[in-house]
Amino acid sequence: MRIHLLSPQLSNQIAAGEVVERPASVVKELMENSLDAGATAISVEVTQGGAGLIRVRDDGQGIHRDDLALALSRHATSKISSTDDLGRIATLGFRGEALPSIASVSRMSITSRQRDAEKAWTIQGDEGGTGREPAPAAHQTGATVEVRDLFYNIPARRKFLRTEKTEFSHIETVFRRIALSRYGVEFTLTHNQRQVYRLKAVDAPARRIARVAAICGQAFASNLLEIECETAGLRLWGWIGQPTFSRSQADLQFFFVNGRVIRDRLVAYAVRQAYQDVLFQGRHPVYALYLEMPAGQVDVNVHPTKHEVRFRDSRTVRDFLFSAIHQSLADVRPGDVAAADTAEPAGQPSSRGGRPGSFQGRPPRQAPIELQVREQAGQAYERFFSMAGESTSPEQVLPDQEAARSHPLGHALAQVHGVYILAENEAGLVLVDMHAAHERIIYERMKETRSQGEITRQPLLVPVSLQVSRQEADLAEARQALFSELGFDIERLSPETLVVRSVPALLCESDVESLVRDVIADIAAHGDSSRVEEKINEVLATMACHGSVRANRRLTIPEMDALLRDMEKTERSGQCNHGRPTWVAFSMEELDKLFLRGQ
Repeated sequence: MRIHLLSPQLSNQIAAGEVVERPASVVKELMENSLDAGATAISVEVTQGGAGLIRVRDDGQGIHRDDLALALSRHATSKISSTDDLGRIATLGFRGEALPSIASVSRMSITSRQRDAEKAWTIQGDEGGTGREPAPAAHQTGATVEVRDLFYNIPARRKFLRTEKTEFSHIETVFRRIALSRYGVEFTLTHNQRQVYRLKAVDAPARRIARVAAICGQAFASNLLEIECETAGLRLWGWIGQPTFSRSQADLQFFFVNGRVIRDRLVAYAVRQAYQDVLFQGRHPVYALYLEMPAGQVDVNVHPTKHEVRFRDSRTVRDFLFSAIHQSLADVRPGDVAAADTAEPAGQPSSRGGRPGSFQGRPPRQAPIELQVREQAGQAYERFFSMAGESTSPEQVLPDQEAARSHPLGHALAQVHGVYILAENEAGLVLVDMHAAHERIIYERMKETRSQGEITRQPLLVPVSLQVSRQEADLAEARQALFSELGFDIERLSPETLVVRSVPALLCESDVESLVRDVIADIAAHGDSSRVEEKINEVLATMACHGSVRANRRLTIPEMDALLRDMEKTERSGQCNHGRPTWVAFSMEELDKLFLRGQ
Protein backbone atom coordinates (compact mmCIF):
# COMPACT_ATOMS: atom_id res chain seq x y z
CA MET A 1 0.00 0.00 0.00
CA ARG A 2 1.28 3.44 -0.94
CA ILE A 3 1.88 6.16 1.72
CA HIS A 4 -0.84 8.82 1.82
CA LEU A 5 -1.94 11.70 4.02
CA LEU A 6 -4.76 11.14 6.48
CA SER A 7 -7.84 13.28 6.22
CA PRO A 8 -8.20 16.07 8.83
CA GLN A 9 -11.24 14.33 10.30
CA LEU A 10 -9.40 11.00 10.76
CA SER A 11 -6.27 12.64 12.18
CA ASN A 12 -8.39 14.60 14.68
CA GLN A 13 -10.19 11.43 15.72
CA ILE A 14 -6.85 9.68 16.24
CA ALA A 15 -5.71 12.60 18.38
CA ALA A 16 -9.00 12.42 20.26
CA GLY A 17 -8.12 8.87 21.28
CA GLU A 18 -5.26 10.30 23.37
CA VAL A 19 -7.13 13.30 24.79
CA VAL A 20 -10.75 12.11 25.03
CA GLU A 21 -10.83 8.77 26.80
CA ARG A 22 -14.33 9.17 28.28
CA PRO A 23 -16.76 11.99 29.21
CA ALA A 24 -14.67 12.83 32.28
CA SER A 25 -11.77 13.70 29.96
CA VAL A 26 -13.96 16.27 28.20
CA VAL A 27 -14.98 17.82 31.52
CA LYS A 28 -11.36 18.06 32.59
CA GLU A 29 -10.19 19.79 29.41
CA LEU A 30 -13.07 22.27 29.35
CA MET A 31 -12.76 23.16 33.06
CA GLU A 32 -9.03 23.71 32.67
CA ASN A 33 -9.69 26.04 29.71
CA SER A 34 -12.09 28.01 31.90
CA LEU A 35 -9.50 28.37 34.64
CA ASP A 36 -6.89 29.50 32.12
CA ALA A 37 -9.39 32.14 30.96
CA GLY A 38 -9.45 33.63 34.46
CA ALA A 39 -12.94 32.44 35.40
CA THR A 40 -14.21 33.08 38.92
CA ALA A 41 -17.31 30.89 38.51
CA ILE A 42 -17.57 27.62 36.56
CA SER A 43 -20.76 25.64 36.06
CA VAL A 44 -20.71 22.06 34.78
CA GLU A 45 -23.94 20.45 33.61
CA VAL A 46 -24.10 16.86 32.35
CA THR A 47 -26.84 14.43 31.36
CA GLN A 48 -26.70 10.66 30.92
CA GLY A 49 -23.30 10.47 32.57
CA GLY A 50 -21.88 12.89 30.01
CA ALA A 51 -22.75 10.80 26.97
CA GLY A 52 -25.81 12.94 26.19
CA LEU A 53 -24.66 16.45 27.13
CA ILE A 54 -21.72 18.20 28.72
CA ARG A 55 -22.10 21.94 29.16
CA VAL A 56 -19.38 24.01 30.81
CA ARG A 57 -20.12 27.71 31.42
CA ASP A 58 -17.70 30.27 32.88
CA ASP A 59 -17.35 34.01 33.41
CA GLY A 60 -13.80 34.24 32.08
CA GLN A 61 -12.35 36.63 29.54
CA GLY A 62 -14.04 34.89 26.62
CA ILE A 63 -12.84 34.26 23.06
CA HIS A 64 -12.58 36.95 20.39
CA ARG A 65 -15.04 36.65 17.52
CA ASP A 66 -12.24 36.21 14.97
CA ASP A 67 -10.59 33.45 17.05
CA LEU A 68 -13.62 31.19 17.42
CA ALA A 69 -13.03 29.32 14.18
CA LEU A 70 -9.31 29.15 14.88
CA ALA A 71 -10.00 27.62 18.31
CA LEU A 72 -11.37 24.55 16.51
CA SER A 73 -8.16 24.06 14.52
CA ARG A 74 -5.43 21.74 15.72
CA HIS A 75 -2.36 23.24 17.39
CA ALA A 76 -4.00 26.65 17.76
CA THR A 77 -3.53 28.17 21.21
CA SER A 78 -3.16 31.50 22.97
CA LYS A 79 -1.01 30.14 25.77
CA ILE A 80 2.40 29.66 24.17
CA SER A 81 4.05 31.23 21.18
CA SER A 82 7.67 30.04 21.10
CA THR A 83 9.88 27.13 22.02
CA ASP A 84 11.12 28.98 25.08
CA ASP A 85 7.56 29.04 26.45
CA LEU A 86 7.59 25.24 26.70
CA GLY A 87 10.21 25.50 29.43
CA ARG A 88 8.06 27.69 31.69
CA ILE A 89 4.43 26.70 31.15
CA ALA A 90 2.20 28.32 33.76
CA THR A 91 -1.20 27.44 32.26
CA LEU A 92 -3.12 24.17 32.53
CA GLY A 93 -3.53 23.78 28.77
CA PHE A 94 -1.06 24.68 26.03
CA ARG A 95 -1.13 22.15 23.17
CA GLY A 96 -4.19 23.38 21.29
CA GLU A 97 -5.52 19.85 20.77
CA ALA A 98 -8.46 19.56 23.17
CA LEU A 99 -11.20 21.52 21.37
CA PRO A 100 -10.60 20.14 17.86
CA SER A 101 -10.28 16.61 19.25
CA ILE A 102 -13.57 16.92 21.14
CA ALA A 103 -15.28 18.51 18.12
CA SER A 104 -14.23 15.58 15.92
CA VAL A 105 -16.08 13.01 18.08
CA SER A 106 -19.16 14.99 19.14
CA ARG A 107 -21.58 17.74 18.21
CA MET A 108 -19.95 20.73 19.81
CA SER A 109 -20.77 24.43 19.95
CA ILE A 110 -18.92 27.36 21.51
CA THR A 111 -20.63 30.58 22.55
CA SER A 112 -18.52 33.43 23.88
CA ARG A 113 -18.59 37.09 24.73
CA GLN A 114 -15.63 39.18 25.79
CA ARG A 115 -15.95 41.76 28.53
CA ASP A 116 -15.72 44.76 26.19
CA ALA A 117 -17.77 43.21 23.35
CA GLU A 118 -21.26 44.47 22.43
CA LYS A 119 -22.63 41.01 21.72
CA ALA A 120 -21.77 37.34 21.87
CA TRP A 121 -20.91 34.97 19.06
CA THR A 122 -21.43 31.25 18.61
CA ILE A 123 -19.88 28.65 16.33
CA GLN A 124 -20.71 25.03 15.58
CA GLY A 125 -17.95 22.47 15.25
CA ASP A 126 -18.39 20.29 12.16
CA GLU A 127 -17.15 16.76 11.62
CA GLY A 128 -13.95 18.02 10.12
CA GLY A 129 -13.17 19.90 13.28
CA THR A 130 -12.57 23.17 11.41
CA GLY A 131 -15.80 24.92 12.39
CA ARG A 132 -18.12 27.25 10.52
CA GLU A 133 -18.50 31.02 10.51
CA PRO A 134 -19.53 32.51 13.88
CA ALA A 135 -23.10 33.74 14.27
CA PRO A 136 -24.50 36.37 16.69
CA ALA A 137 -25.89 35.02 19.96
CA ALA A 138 -27.12 36.11 23.38
CA HIS A 139 -24.70 35.32 26.16
CA GLN A 140 -23.22 36.88 29.26
CA THR A 141 -19.54 37.68 29.60
CA GLY A 142 -17.52 34.48 29.40
CA ALA A 143 -17.89 31.30 27.39
CA THR A 144 -20.11 28.23 27.18
CA VAL A 145 -19.01 25.02 25.50
CA GLU A 146 -21.68 22.39 24.76
CA VAL A 147 -20.71 18.84 23.84
CA ARG A 148 -23.59 16.61 22.73
CA ASP A 149 -23.73 12.97 21.66
CA LEU A 150 -20.15 12.09 22.52
CA PHE A 151 -18.69 9.44 20.16
CA TYR A 152 -21.86 9.48 18.02
CA ASN A 153 -19.71 9.04 14.90
CA ILE A 154 -17.47 6.36 16.41
CA PRO A 155 -19.80 3.52 17.50
CA ALA A 156 -16.88 1.35 18.58
CA ARG A 157 -15.80 3.97 21.13
CA ARG A 158 -19.34 4.68 22.31
CA LYS A 159 -20.15 1.06 23.09
CA PHE A 160 -17.09 0.91 25.36
CA LEU A 161 -18.56 3.56 27.66
CA ARG A 162 -19.65 2.20 31.03
CA THR A 163 -22.98 2.69 32.74
CA GLU A 164 -24.30 6.18 33.36
CA LYS A 165 -23.52 5.89 37.07
CA THR A 166 -19.93 4.81 36.44
CA GLU A 167 -19.23 7.55 33.90
CA PHE A 168 -20.67 10.20 36.19
CA SER A 169 -18.54 8.95 39.08
CA HIS A 170 -15.45 9.60 36.92
CA ILE A 171 -16.77 13.09 36.11
CA GLU A 172 -17.36 13.73 39.80
CA THR A 173 -13.80 12.67 40.60
CA VAL A 174 -12.39 15.09 38.04
CA PHE A 175 -14.67 17.87 39.30
CA ARG A 176 -13.60 17.35 42.93
CA ARG A 177 -9.91 17.41 42.08
CA ILE A 178 -10.16 20.61 40.07
CA ALA A 179 -12.35 22.23 42.72
CA LEU A 180 -9.63 21.52 45.28
CA SER A 181 -7.05 23.21 43.07
CA ARG A 182 -8.73 26.65 43.03
CA TYR A 183 -10.30 27.86 46.26
CA GLY A 184 -11.01 31.31 44.86
CA VAL A 185 -13.33 29.98 42.14
CA GLU A 186 -16.99 29.03 42.55
CA PHE A 187 -17.88 25.59 41.14
CA THR A 188 -21.26 24.03 40.39
CA LEU A 189 -21.96 20.49 39.16
CA THR A 190 -25.39 19.36 37.93
CA HIS A 191 -26.35 15.89 36.71
CA ASN A 192 -29.69 15.25 35.02
CA GLN A 193 -31.06 18.59 36.30
CA ARG A 194 -30.08 17.70 39.88
CA GLN A 195 -27.49 19.88 41.58
CA VAL A 196 -24.76 17.69 43.08
CA TYR A 197 -22.23 20.30 44.19
CA ARG A 198 -22.28 24.03 44.70
CA LEU A 199 -19.00 25.24 46.13
CA LYS A 200 -18.73 28.95 46.78
CA ALA A 201 -15.45 30.77 46.36
CA VAL A 202 -13.28 30.88 49.49
CA ASP A 203 -10.96 33.84 49.97
CA ALA A 204 -9.68 33.41 53.55
CA PRO A 205 -7.08 30.64 53.93
CA ALA A 206 -8.64 29.67 57.26
CA ARG A 207 -11.92 28.76 55.51
CA ARG A 208 -10.40 26.51 52.87
CA ILE A 209 -10.92 23.51 55.11
CA ALA A 210 -14.67 24.03 54.68
CA ARG A 211 -14.35 23.22 50.95
CA VAL A 212 -12.18 20.21 51.79
CA ALA A 213 -14.96 18.97 54.07
CA ALA A 214 -17.62 19.55 51.40
CA ILE A 215 -15.65 17.59 48.79
CA CYS A 216 -13.96 14.86 50.82
CA GLY A 217 -16.28 14.50 53.77
CA GLN A 218 -16.35 15.70 57.36
CA ALA A 219 -14.27 12.77 58.65
CA PHE A 220 -11.47 13.62 56.20
CA ALA A 221 -11.43 17.30 57.19
CA SER A 222 -11.60 16.53 60.92
CA ASN A 223 -8.51 14.31 60.88
CA LEU A 224 -6.06 16.54 59.03
CA LEU A 225 -2.84 18.17 60.16
CA GLU A 226 -2.02 21.49 58.56
CA ILE A 227 1.40 21.72 56.96
CA GLU A 228 3.37 24.62 55.51
CA CYS A 229 7.07 24.56 54.65
CA GLU A 230 9.23 26.65 52.35
CA THR A 231 12.86 26.39 51.30
CA ALA A 232 15.06 27.06 48.25
CA GLY A 233 12.23 28.16 45.97
CA LEU A 234 9.95 25.27 46.98
CA ARG A 235 6.80 25.79 49.04
CA LEU A 236 4.59 23.00 50.33
CA TRP A 237 1.29 23.69 52.05
CA GLY A 238 -1.97 21.88 52.63
CA TRP A 239 -3.08 19.07 54.89
CA ILE A 240 -1.94 15.54 55.71
CA GLY A 241 -4.06 12.94 57.44
CA GLN A 242 -3.35 11.83 60.97
CA PRO A 243 -1.97 8.28 61.01
CA THR A 244 -5.02 7.00 62.86
CA PHE A 245 -7.19 8.09 59.92
CA SER A 246 -6.01 5.96 57.00
CA ARG A 247 -7.67 4.18 54.11
CA SER A 248 -7.59 0.69 52.65
CA GLN A 249 -7.04 2.26 49.22
CA ALA A 250 -5.37 5.40 47.90
CA ASP A 251 -8.60 7.22 47.02
CA LEU A 252 -8.20 10.33 49.20
CA GLN A 253 -4.83 11.50 47.98
CA PHE A 254 -4.67 14.85 46.19
CA PHE A 255 -1.42 16.43 45.05
CA PHE A 256 -1.07 19.63 43.04
CA VAL A 257 1.98 21.22 41.43
CA ASN A 258 1.48 24.91 40.68
CA GLY A 259 -2.28 24.34 40.71
CA ARG A 260 -2.16 21.30 38.40
CA VAL A 261 -3.52 17.93 39.52
CA ILE A 262 -0.84 15.28 39.08
CA ARG A 263 -0.23 11.62 39.85
CA ASP A 264 3.48 10.99 40.26
CA ARG A 265 5.44 7.97 41.50
CA LEU A 266 8.11 10.17 43.05
CA VAL A 267 5.52 12.02 45.13
CA ALA A 268 3.82 8.79 46.20
CA TYR A 269 7.18 7.31 47.20
CA ALA A 270 8.15 10.35 49.30
CA VAL A 271 4.81 10.39 51.13
CA ARG A 272 4.92 6.64 51.75
CA GLN A 273 8.40 6.91 53.22
CA ALA A 274 7.33 9.75 55.52
CA TYR A 275 4.47 7.62 56.89
CA GLN A 276 6.37 4.33 57.13
CA ASP A 277 6.90 4.52 60.91
CA VAL A 278 3.36 5.44 61.91
CA LEU A 279 0.99 3.77 59.44
CA PHE A 280 -0.58 0.38 59.98
CA GLN A 281 0.48 -2.27 57.46
CA GLY A 282 -1.53 -2.24 54.24
CA ARG A 283 -3.12 1.16 54.92
CA HIS A 284 -2.80 4.33 52.80
CA PRO A 285 -2.45 7.90 54.10
CA VAL A 286 -4.79 10.71 53.08
CA TYR A 287 -3.62 14.17 52.06
CA ALA A 288 -4.33 17.31 50.07
CA LEU A 289 -0.95 18.88 49.31
CA TYR A 290 0.06 21.84 47.17
CA LEU A 291 3.61 22.24 45.87
CA GLU A 292 4.61 25.61 44.45
CA MET A 293 7.85 25.96 42.53
CA PRO A 294 9.28 27.94 39.58
CA ALA A 295 7.63 26.90 36.32
CA GLY A 296 11.04 26.33 34.77
CA GLN A 297 11.83 23.61 37.35
CA VAL A 298 9.03 21.28 36.24
CA ASP A 299 8.16 19.90 32.80
CA VAL A 300 4.43 19.37 32.25
CA ASN A 301 4.80 18.44 28.58
CA VAL A 302 5.20 14.73 29.31
CA HIS A 303 1.86 13.09 28.52
CA PRO A 304 -1.24 14.17 26.51
CA THR A 305 -3.45 13.96 29.61
CA LYS A 306 -0.96 16.20 31.51
CA HIS A 307 -1.35 14.07 34.66
CA GLU A 308 2.36 13.35 34.75
CA VAL A 309 5.19 15.82 35.23
CA ARG A 310 8.96 15.62 35.30
CA PHE A 311 10.99 17.55 37.88
CA ARG A 312 14.32 19.00 36.87
CA ASP A 313 15.84 18.11 40.26
CA SER A 314 13.72 15.19 41.35
CA ARG A 315 15.95 14.25 44.30
CA THR A 316 15.63 17.71 45.85
CA VAL A 317 11.85 17.64 45.44
CA ARG A 318 11.59 14.15 46.94
CA ASP A 319 13.80 15.02 49.91
CA PHE A 320 11.86 18.23 50.51
CA LEU A 321 8.51 16.43 50.49
CA PHE A 322 9.77 13.66 52.73
CA SER A 323 11.38 15.94 55.31
CA ALA A 324 8.39 18.32 55.46
CA ILE A 325 5.81 15.55 55.97
CA HIS A 326 8.06 13.45 58.23
CA GLN A 327 8.79 16.40 60.52
CA SER A 328 5.14 17.47 60.62
CA LEU A 329 4.14 14.01 61.81
CA ALA A 330 6.98 13.96 64.34
CA ASP A 331 6.01 17.34 65.80
CA VAL A 332 2.52 16.21 66.80
CA ARG A 333 2.13 15.71 70.53
CA PRO A 334 -0.94 14.76 72.58
CA GLY A 335 -1.17 18.40 73.69
CA ASP A 336 -1.45 19.56 70.09
CA VAL A 337 -4.44 17.31 69.51
CA ALA A 338 -6.11 18.60 72.64
CA ALA A 339 -5.50 22.20 71.57
CA ALA A 340 -7.00 21.52 68.17
CA ASP A 341 -10.18 20.30 69.84
CA THR A 342 -10.65 23.43 71.93
CA ALA A 343 -9.70 26.02 69.32
CA GLU A 344 -11.96 25.65 66.29
CA PRO A 345 -12.04 28.68 63.99
CA ALA A 346 -15.44 30.01 63.12
CA GLY A 347 -16.83 28.69 59.88
CA GLN A 348 -14.82 25.49 59.94
CA PRO A 349 -16.30 22.04 60.43
CA SER A 350 -16.16 20.83 64.00
CA SER A 351 -13.33 18.44 64.71
CA ARG A 352 -15.02 16.90 67.76
CA GLY A 353 -15.60 13.21 67.39
CA GLY A 354 -13.06 12.87 64.58
CA ARG A 355 -9.75 13.29 66.36
CA PRO A 356 -7.48 10.35 67.15
CA GLY A 357 -8.91 8.32 69.95
CA SER A 358 -12.33 9.95 69.93
CA PHE A 359 -15.32 7.69 70.48
CA GLN A 360 -17.35 7.26 67.29
CA GLY A 361 -19.96 4.75 68.41
CA ARG A 362 -23.51 5.59 69.37
CA PRO A 363 -24.99 4.61 72.70
CA PRO A 364 -28.05 2.36 72.70
CA ARG A 365 -31.29 4.22 72.23
CA GLN A 366 -33.19 4.62 75.48
CA ALA A 367 -36.08 6.89 76.26
CA PRO A 368 -35.22 9.53 78.87
CA ILE A 369 -36.76 8.99 82.29
CA GLU A 370 -38.39 12.03 83.87
CA LEU A 371 -38.09 11.99 87.68
CA GLN A 372 -40.49 14.13 89.69
CA VAL A 373 -38.55 13.80 92.96
CA ARG A 374 -34.91 13.34 93.91
CA GLU A 375 -33.69 9.78 93.96
CA GLN A 376 -33.69 8.11 97.35
CA ALA A 377 -30.12 6.92 96.83
CA GLY A 378 -29.01 10.49 96.25
CA GLN A 379 -30.67 11.60 99.47
CA ALA A 380 -29.01 8.78 101.36
CA TYR A 381 -25.53 9.74 100.06
CA GLU A 382 -26.19 13.37 100.88
CA ARG A 383 -27.16 12.49 104.47
CA PHE A 384 -24.14 10.21 104.76
CA PHE A 385 -21.61 12.87 103.70
CA SER A 386 -23.27 15.58 105.80
CA MET A 387 -23.01 13.36 108.87
CA ALA A 388 -19.46 12.28 108.13
CA GLY A 389 -18.13 15.82 107.85
CA GLU A 390 -14.82 16.79 106.34
CA SER A 391 -13.00 13.66 107.51
CA THR A 392 -15.14 11.45 105.23
CA SER A 393 -15.52 13.88 102.33
CA PRO A 394 -14.80 12.67 98.80
CA GLU A 395 -11.17 12.05 97.86
CA GLN A 396 -9.07 15.15 98.18
CA VAL A 397 -6.90 15.96 95.23
CA LEU A 398 -3.21 16.30 96.02
CA PRO A 399 -1.30 19.23 94.47
CA ASP A 400 0.87 16.98 92.28
CA GLN A 401 -2.19 15.11 91.04
CA GLU A 402 -3.92 18.37 90.22
CA ALA A 403 -0.87 19.48 88.24
CA ALA A 404 -0.78 16.14 86.41
CA ARG A 405 -4.38 16.54 85.31
CA SER A 406 -3.43 19.73 83.48
CA HIS A 407 -1.20 17.70 81.17
CA PRO A 408 -2.73 16.48 77.88
CA LEU A 409 -2.65 12.83 79.00
CA GLY A 410 -3.59 13.68 82.55
CA HIS A 411 -2.98 11.84 85.83
CA ALA A 412 -2.95 8.05 86.04
CA LEU A 413 -5.69 6.50 88.13
CA ALA A 414 -5.34 2.74 87.69
CA GLN A 415 -4.56 -0.17 85.37
CA VAL A 416 -7.17 -2.22 83.55
CA HIS A 417 -6.30 -5.94 83.43
CA GLY A 418 -2.62 -5.04 83.49
CA VAL A 419 -2.83 -3.81 79.87
CA TYR A 420 -4.31 -0.32 79.81
CA ILE A 421 -3.64 2.78 81.88
CA LEU A 422 -6.70 4.71 82.96
CA ALA A 423 -5.96 8.44 83.32
CA GLU A 424 -7.95 11.58 83.99
CA ASN A 425 -7.27 14.98 82.44
CA GLU A 426 -9.15 18.27 82.49
CA ALA A 427 -11.25 17.30 79.48
CA GLY A 428 -12.28 13.82 80.53
CA LEU A 429 -10.89 10.29 80.34
CA VAL A 430 -7.72 8.95 78.66
CA LEU A 431 -7.03 5.26 77.99
CA VAL A 432 -3.45 4.26 77.15
CA ASP A 433 -2.06 0.98 75.80
CA MET A 434 1.02 0.89 78.02
CA HIS A 435 2.96 -1.69 75.96
CA ALA A 436 2.39 0.13 72.65
CA ALA A 437 3.24 3.50 74.21
CA HIS A 438 6.43 2.25 75.88
CA GLU A 439 7.43 0.50 72.65
CA ARG A 440 7.29 3.80 70.74
CA ILE A 441 9.26 5.62 73.44
CA ILE A 442 12.08 3.07 73.42
CA TYR A 443 12.07 2.90 69.61
CA GLU A 444 12.47 6.67 69.22
CA ARG A 445 15.27 6.76 71.78
CA MET A 446 17.13 3.97 69.98
CA LYS A 447 16.78 5.74 66.62
CA GLU A 448 18.06 8.97 68.14
CA THR A 449 21.05 7.21 69.67
CA ARG A 450 21.91 5.49 66.39
CA SER A 451 21.59 8.71 64.39
CA GLN A 452 24.29 10.35 66.50
CA GLY A 453 26.95 8.00 65.16
CA GLU A 454 27.94 6.35 61.89
CA ILE A 455 26.57 3.01 60.77
CA THR A 456 28.66 0.24 62.29
CA ARG A 457 29.88 -2.29 59.72
CA GLN A 458 30.18 -6.02 60.14
CA PRO A 459 32.70 -7.76 57.83
CA LEU A 460 31.37 -11.02 56.42
CA LEU A 461 33.36 -14.16 57.17
CA VAL A 462 32.34 -15.50 53.77
CA PRO A 463 31.73 -12.72 51.19
CA VAL A 464 28.42 -12.96 49.34
CA SER A 465 28.59 -13.15 45.54
CA LEU A 466 25.69 -11.84 43.41
CA GLN A 467 24.91 -12.46 39.75
CA VAL A 468 23.32 -9.32 38.33
CA SER A 469 22.75 -7.76 34.94
CA ARG A 470 25.40 -5.58 33.36
CA GLN A 471 23.23 -2.48 33.92
CA GLU A 472 22.82 -3.28 37.62
CA ALA A 473 26.56 -3.87 38.01
CA ASP A 474 27.32 -0.55 36.30
CA LEU A 475 24.90 1.20 38.65
CA ALA A 476 26.39 -0.41 41.77
CA GLU A 477 29.91 0.48 40.64
CA ALA A 478 28.94 4.08 39.89
CA ARG A 479 27.19 4.50 43.26
CA GLN A 480 29.81 2.89 45.48
CA ALA A 481 29.96 6.02 47.63
CA LEU A 482 26.25 5.68 48.40
CA PHE A 483 26.63 2.00 49.28
CA SER A 484 29.50 2.93 51.59
CA GLU A 485 27.31 5.49 53.36
CA LEU A 486 24.71 2.76 53.87
CA GLY A 487 27.30 0.46 55.46
CA PHE A 488 28.09 -1.85 52.53
CA ASP A 489 31.46 -2.76 51.04
CA ILE A 490 30.73 -3.88 47.46
CA GLU A 491 33.15 -4.68 44.65
CA ARG A 492 32.66 -5.64 41.04
CA LEU A 493 34.43 -8.88 40.14
CA SER A 494 33.20 -9.27 36.56
CA PRO A 495 30.81 -7.54 34.15
CA GLU A 496 27.86 -9.31 35.79
CA THR A 497 29.16 -10.25 39.26
CA LEU A 498 29.21 -8.27 42.51
CA VAL A 499 30.71 -9.33 45.83
CA VAL A 500 29.58 -8.00 49.23
CA ARG A 501 32.32 -7.99 51.87
CA SER A 502 30.64 -6.09 54.73
CA VAL A 503 27.12 -5.07 55.76
CA PRO A 504 25.57 -2.90 58.50
CA ALA A 505 26.11 -4.66 61.84
CA LEU A 506 22.43 -4.64 62.73
CA LEU A 507 21.62 -6.46 59.48
CA CYS A 508 24.26 -9.15 59.58
CA GLU A 509 21.60 -11.82 60.15
CA SER A 510 19.35 -10.67 57.29
CA ASP A 511 19.21 -11.90 53.68
CA VAL A 512 22.16 -9.90 52.31
CA GLU A 513 21.62 -10.85 48.68
CA SER A 514 17.95 -9.81 48.62
CA LEU A 515 18.73 -6.60 50.50
CA VAL A 516 21.44 -5.53 48.04
CA ARG A 517 19.20 -6.31 45.06
CA ASP A 518 16.39 -4.24 46.59
CA VAL A 519 18.78 -1.32 47.18
CA ILE A 520 19.97 -1.44 43.56
CA ALA A 521 16.35 -1.49 42.35
CA ASP A 522 15.51 1.54 44.52
CA ILE A 523 18.50 3.49 43.23
CA ALA A 524 17.55 2.69 39.65
CA ALA A 525 13.95 3.83 40.20
CA HIS A 526 14.39 6.78 42.57
CA GLY A 527 18.08 7.70 42.52
CA ASP A 528 18.40 6.78 46.17
CA SER A 529 17.33 4.06 48.61
CA SER A 530 15.87 4.02 52.08
CA ARG A 531 15.81 0.24 52.13
CA VAL A 532 18.72 -0.05 54.58
CA GLU A 533 17.20 2.54 56.89
CA GLU A 534 13.92 0.64 56.83
CA LYS A 535 15.62 -2.67 57.63
CA ILE A 536 17.62 -1.15 60.48
CA ASN A 537 14.45 0.46 61.84
CA GLU A 538 12.74 -2.92 61.67
CA VAL A 539 15.50 -4.39 63.82
CA LEU A 540 15.28 -1.48 66.26
CA ALA A 541 11.50 -1.85 66.37
CA THR A 542 11.84 -5.53 67.22
CA MET A 543 14.34 -4.71 69.94
CA ALA A 544 12.04 -2.01 71.31
CA CYS A 545 9.10 -4.41 71.27
CA HIS A 546 11.00 -6.98 73.32
CA GLY A 547 12.40 -4.35 75.66
CA SER A 548 9.16 -2.55 76.47
CA VAL A 549 6.90 -3.20 79.40
CA ARG A 550 4.82 -6.33 78.92
CA ALA A 551 1.14 -6.94 79.53
CA ASN A 552 0.00 -7.97 83.03
CA ARG A 553 2.89 -6.14 84.65
CA ARG A 554 1.60 -4.06 87.51
CA LEU A 555 2.82 -0.47 87.57
CA THR A 556 2.60 1.98 90.41
CA ILE A 557 0.84 5.31 89.97
CA PRO A 558 4.17 7.23 89.77
CA GLU A 559 5.42 4.78 87.11
CA MET A 560 2.27 5.24 85.05
CA ASP A 561 2.50 9.02 85.37
CA ALA A 562 6.14 8.90 84.25
CA LEU A 563 5.10 6.91 81.17
CA LEU A 564 2.42 9.48 80.34
CA ARG A 565 4.94 12.33 80.63
CA ASP A 566 7.38 10.49 78.35
CA MET A 567 4.62 10.03 75.79
CA GLU A 568 3.94 13.78 75.76
CA LYS A 569 7.60 14.45 74.93
CA THR A 570 8.17 11.67 72.38
CA GLU A 571 7.80 12.10 68.63
CA ARG A 572 5.03 10.11 66.94
CA SER A 573 3.85 8.84 70.33
CA GLY A 574 0.29 8.57 69.05
CA GLN A 575 1.15 5.30 67.27
CA CYS A 576 3.31 2.33 68.13
CA ASN A 577 6.03 1.04 65.79
CA HIS A 578 3.44 -0.98 63.88
CA GLY A 579 1.01 1.90 63.34
CA ARG A 580 -1.51 0.99 66.04
CA PRO A 581 -2.86 3.83 68.19
CA THR A 582 -1.33 4.14 71.65
CA TRP A 583 -4.07 6.14 73.37
CA VAL A 584 -7.68 7.21 73.03
CA ALA A 585 -9.57 10.02 74.76
CA PHE A 586 -13.17 10.55 75.79
CA SER A 587 -14.42 14.02 76.62
CA MET A 588 -17.02 14.53 79.33
CA GLU A 589 -19.59 15.25 76.60
CA GLU A 590 -18.88 11.88 74.99
CA LEU A 591 -19.08 10.10 78.35
CA ASP A 592 -22.38 11.84 79.09
CA LYS A 593 -23.77 10.63 75.76
CA LEU A 594 -22.85 7.05 76.62
CA PHE A 595 -25.03 7.24 79.73
CA LEU A 596 -27.70 9.49 78.19
CA ARG A 597 -27.06 12.22 80.71
CA GLY A 598 -28.81 15.51 80.03
CA GLN A 599 -31.30 14.00 77.57
